[in-house]
Amino acid sequence: MLNKITKSATEAISNIHDGATILIGGFGLAGQPAELIDALIERNAKDLTIVNNNAGNGDTGLAALLKAGCVRKIICSFPRQHDSYIFDDLYRAGKIELEVVPQGTLAARIQAGGSGLGAIYTPTAYGTLLAEGKETRTIDGVNYVLEYPIKGDFALIKALKGDRWGNLIYNKAARNFGPIMAAASSHTIAQVSEVVELGALDPEHIVTPGIFVHEVVHIGAKA
Repeated sequence: MLNKITKSATEAISNIHDGATILIGGFGLAGQPAELIDALIERNAKDLTIVNNNAGNGDTGLAALLKAGCVRKIICSFPRQHDSYIFDDLYRAGKIELEVVPQGTLAARIQAGGSGLGAIYTPTAYGTLLAEGKETRTIDGVNYVLEYPIKGDFALIKALKGDRWGNLIYNKAARNFGPIMAAASSHTIAQVSEVVELGALDPEHIVTPGIFVHEVVHIGAKA
């Protein structure tokens, strides 16, 4: 019987290795898989590359992962805000690498990774510092920058409901990057607020099919 339910966040995180690239869902705190991140901190994996929209808020969740010294590099679109002081301090001290990617390009590169595309052309950032050293091309009179896919060894995402096959639905804006990160990763771990029986999720409402999900952890917190 196919059953992707894992009994705890600690067990789900146990196979994440040093040096892994991890895609972490969330738009700020919305949809951030905080309990999976806490388990990753306990796991004490090192030299991680993290892909996320932000670079952490306050001193919890992703910010706590940075503070724990687990992260070598972060790829994100919005690294600085009023409460990103942990990232700010690490970056100024030269203790973390940063790759800034425009938000739409970040999503498109992750989608490319999940779709099996070799690369994409985007007009975003053409002629700016973010395009320095990258291949460019003019297509139908428009200037484009070549960008490569983003793929993850692991994805940590948060959903509202899931079943034992790994089918997921989300809570409104908490969906954000979750579906495309699940598709772009070799191993996706989803924390859910509720585990439901097979058939309880309307197939027309399932956003992430179970084929993209490898483990489901029931946390019980509001998504």
